[in-house]
Amino acid sequence: MNTLLGFDFGERRIGVATGQTRTRTATALTTLTWGPEAPLPWDRIAALIREWQPDALVVGLPLHGDGTESTMAARVRRFARQLAGRFRRPVHFVDEYLTSWAAERSGARGARIDAEAARLLLQDWLDRQA
Repeated sequence: MNTLLGFDFGERRIGVATGQTRTRTATALTTLTWGPEAPLPWDRIAALIREWQPDALVVGLPLHGDGTESTMAARVRRFARQLAGRFRRPVHFVDEYLTSWAAERSGARGARIDAEAARLLLQDWLDRQA
């Protein structure tokens, strides 16, 4: 495995980051918007997958501080299943607890918060690999 894409899935925005297993570094990439009247941006996700050619995808799973799944976790798991099915890449989960808060604390603003949260969760996943 070498290149990864990380996703911070939210109700209105999806933060995306890219990372490398060789260097064990992640970089914030972009934020995709969607919402109640707009469908998931599968075309933009497909374009990112074509551009970056990731070997695997990492999705932030929203857990509570005690490790139990939040109410959003079922939607995130569905998104992850759709990613795996559409793009035929393995999907890994990582706890995204407090990543948006940490992104704000790092100075990210507006839509960049979601991309930075994706970077943080992808970096966490990379740091945990042996």
